[in-house]
Parts: sequence; structure tokens; C-alpha cells
Amino acid sequence: MSESWISAKLRRLVQERAGNVCEYCLVSFVDFEVGFQIDHVIAEKHGGPTLDHNLCFTCMECNLAKGSDISTLVQGDLVRLFNPRIDFWGEHFILNGPTICSQTAAGAGTLRLLGINDPARVGLRKMLIKAGRYPNAQALRLIDRHA
Repeated sequence: MSESWISAKLRRLVQERAGNVCEYCLVSFVDFEVGFQIDHVIAEKHGGPTLDHNLCFTCMECNLAKGSDISTLVQGDLVRLFNPRIDFWGEHFILNGPTICSQTAAGAGTLRLLGINDPARVGLRKMLIKAGRYPNAQALRLIDRHA
């Protein structure tokens, strides 16, 4: 849990920069009932500042699963997690229908640790695909640099 207060202005900046989608799973703010949070990419307890370059917009499920983690094990190797501030989503992940697949070790670790492909979450994305709402235009921006 964050110790620092995040101003409304900074929250708006982070949310608008993300296009109102979770920067990890790409689900839109309007399609997620539980709510969204501002995540410290590098947690305060690890020295991460409460500044725009260390904050990202996340759905509650991704944020709660990530917690203060910044790395995880992938096939016995310690790897850092995907960092939305320095990494391009489309280089670490690829969409295969409602399933998000990894293209890097950081992507694989992030998918596993955040539970992004848990059955209920894949089911939500499947429903959103059928409704024509996933990925939305804002999410496509994160997937494809040319979108």
C-alpha cells in the first residue's frame, strides 16, 4: 500500500497517459467493475518515488497481485517485471484472442505473478472481445507503436 498521497492532478495525468486502460492487462476502466488504482511501478519501500515516471494506471486485480514486487522467478532465473514506464507493451506481450502471451522473460514473469491469464480474467476479455470492446483504441496504442 502506498504511503504517499497522490494529488488529483497527478492521478489524472497517469490515467490520461494510459488512455484509461490498465497498463498491464489492457482492460478499460469503463469495463472493469472493481475499479482502478495508481501503481508505484517500483514500490516506495524499494525507493520508488511518487512521481509520474514511476506511476502507472492499473486495474485493481493487477495492482493487488503485483503488490510491491519488482521481480520474480522464471524457470529458476530472477527476472524483473514489465515496467510500463520504460518498456513497450508490444515488445513483451502479444494478444492471442483473450489470452495475453509473453514474448520475453519479463513478460512471462509479469503474466504469471499478476495472474493475467487466470480463467476469470480471460473470460472477461473474451466477453469484451465479443462486444467489440477489447482491445479498445487506447489499448491498441500500447500494443502497436503505429496505431
